[in-house]
Amino acid sequence: MSTPTQKLAAELDRESAATRRILERVPTDRLDWQPHPKSMTLGQLAIHIASIPGNISRMAQVDTFDAATRDFSPPQPASTDEVLSRLDASLTEARSFLGGLDEDFAAAPWRLTAGPREIFTVPRADMLRTMLLNHWYHHRGQLAVYLRLLDVPVPATYGRSADENPMAGAPAA
Repeated sequence: MSTPTQKLAAELDRESAATRRILERVPTDRLDWQPHPKSMTLGQLAIHIASIPGNISRMAQVDTFDAATRDFSPPQPASTDEVLSRLDASLTEARSFLGGLDEDFAAAPWRLTAGPREIFTVPRADMLRTMLLNHWYHHRGQLAVYLRLLDVPVPATYGRSADENPMAGAPAA
């Protein structure tokens, strides 16, 4: 039987392929495009997605994280290859962390603050579920919208997209 920590690691591995497929579609010549002045550029969003597993794994190694001490503005990458390299390094870091995470540490409280104000305290495993995985999926969906607006074919993630149908040609059930 898998432990909750092993399940998080397995989900990260399963989802990394879909994340890679969508990041591979990011056109280097459009990295500075943004759909709205309040939005990240395509490049910033892509590098943010690529960085989430490693960044959140580092955050999870401490008991308290003070968001007021950090700049959360993603850098502007120079190329899609830079984004994919960041993804590889980030996944390596996250896999290493999750592979060594024992159940006691995973169950221990993890606290997010903004200066003296507590935002929340949750078990570390819950923080990983929310901030690593759910947060990752949220931004991956956002990237799919960016690609659609740029008329870049959107890869299939959970079944088909309007541009890809992995079920085509499959025998009817």
